Amino acid sequence: MKESIYKSYDELPLFLNAEIVAQVLGIAPSSAYELMHEAGFPVLKIGNRMVVPKEKFVRWVEEHTTGGSGQ
Repeated sequence: MKESIYKSYDELPLFLNAEIVAQVLGIAPSSAYELMHEAGFPVLKIGNRMVVPKEKFVRWVEEHTTGGSGQ
């Protein structure tokens, strides 16, 4: 897994593109693109461009964190 260059949510820009989502989560950019096409992921579409509002991304991470229970 790649190490994120971001050490806190405060360092993130207001809107995240797929490259930044990948960096934050430590995943490949192709995996970030797939994630951004999943139902329930907080994406804002502007024409063909897809971005994720920082606050909604943080909330999504918190809602999908299981605490190691694997569910």
